[in-house]
Amino acid sequence: MKKNYKESFEQIKIAGSLAAKTLDEVTPYVKPGVTTHKLDKICYEFIKDNHGYSAPLFYRGFPKSCCTSVNHVVCHGIPTNKYLKEGDIVVSNHRCHGHYLAKGGNLKTMMAELYGKATGCSKGKGGSMHLIDLTVNFLGTTPIVASIIPIAVGTAFASWMNNENRVTIIFFGRGSTEEGVFAESLNFASLKKLPIVFISEDNFFSVYSPLSERQPKERDNVVLAQAFGIPGLKEDGNNIQAVYEQTQKAVNHAREGRGPYFLEFETYRWREHCGPHFDNDLGYRSENEYLKWKKRCPVENYENYLIEKNIIAKSEANQMREAILKEFKEAVAFAKSSPFPNANEMNENLYKEKNLNSS
Repeated sequence: MKKNYKESFEQIKIAGSLAAKTLDEVTPYVKPGVTTHKLDKICYEFIKDNHGYSAPLFYRGFPKSCCTSVNHVVCHGIPTNKYLKEGDIVVSNHRCHGHYLAKGGNLKTMMAELYGKATGCSKGKGGSMHLIDLTVNFLGTTPIVASIIPIAVGTAFASWMNNENRVTIIFFGRGSTEEGVFAESLNFASLKKLPIVFISEDNFFSVYSPLSERQPKERDNVVLAQAFGIPGLKEDGNNIQAVYEQTQKAVNHAREGRGPYFLEFETYRWREHCGPHFDNDLGYRSENEYLKWKKRCPVENYENYLIEKNIIAKSEANQMREAILKEFKEAVAFAKSSPFPNANEMNENLYKEKNLNSS
């Protein structure tokens, strides 16, 4: 299994910089998405070299954060850097890494945050699941299920009150839709026709429980959104072209003042809930199910499409792989060499700070 993991990971790396070469309307958002697809492996490999292979990240002291698996959100976050404006807002959940990079986040500062360093995007105080970077309007993430949804509605409400031409995108897992704040947020967003796009990522599992154990098969979140007067649709989250087109449609809808939009993308979590390993041996899913979804890898399939259409050559893809690996190595080196936060800064940046002596 580890051999297959390595081989598939190498293929993902090849696809990493397709954005530099190909279709203007599609590929500019592929690279940040692929970067998220390999974060687990890259982080773990460097930690393994120094701190042992068998223990999960959070059992070792370095880096000082828990990195949840992000490999199922490749398609969902990657369109955001193509047609969102600089002032637009993105908020997310604990699987936030791809969303952050897609919004224009810095790989070096993100890696430093995973290592708990002062140069991190959250100054080393947030870790993997609490990324904040106001320089790109990535306003925050939280691992508490559904808690970020009303916060996103709040940012959209502020934009509406201030008559600002900006859109908020909120990413959350389908399990979040079981929480009461989901319905409350849809209701208020629809009532005020707020400029927000709700994006639900459905990977069919809640940790290790299939959603069929938690939600009735008749449940349809698109229909639930429509009950609040919010248009929406469900789409194949592993189809790059479809994700791009539908998300663009949703953002335009919100930006034009027509109110919120709801999207749900079906995808699959290849690896364990928390960490870089495969976990098919646990018995909660079959090897055949995993292999079926693996064949639907959005990045690998899109790379093959581009090569078949002679849009890009295999040799160019190999060069891109080398470039993106170099970028990752530099990011990890930056994180390792950066200092830890000073102890006297522990209580800084916890709340919005104001100079009480200013007028």
